[in-house]
Amino acid sequence: VQLQASGGGLVQPGGSLRLSCAASGGTFDRYGMGWFRQTPGNEREFVAAIDWTGARTMYAEFVKGRSTISRDNAKNMMYLQMNNLKPEDTAVYYCAAKQTWSVVAIPEPYENWGQGTQVTVSS
Repeated sequence: VQLQASGGGLVQPGGSLRLSCAASGGTFDRYGMGWFRQTPGNEREFVAAIDWTGARTMYAEFVKGRSTISRDNAKNMMYLQMNNLKPEDTAVYYCAAKQTWSVVAIPEPYENWGQGTQVTVSS
């Protein structure tokens, strides 16, 4: 499956963004999906994950209560709604897919990655 992330941009602290991930070339509803982020010089870190059906989700502590991961299997899309953004949320955000149903918080099981979308939180 090929993935295309979008929706990043420049936002002020306290603002919101909705990231989107468009999937093509695979049976989307057979992929567990995730969002990760990375800053220069650091390893990719887990943000959120969602299972095949959207029934199960998992979040990193630093986004709990501020973000919502969701998916629309009919449209082959995944989303990450981020609210109350902080400067430390500045990073390149990547969407990822793996051919198992479960929610997973480490990058290794994910076989497919999008190109990343830059999120910058600054006043």
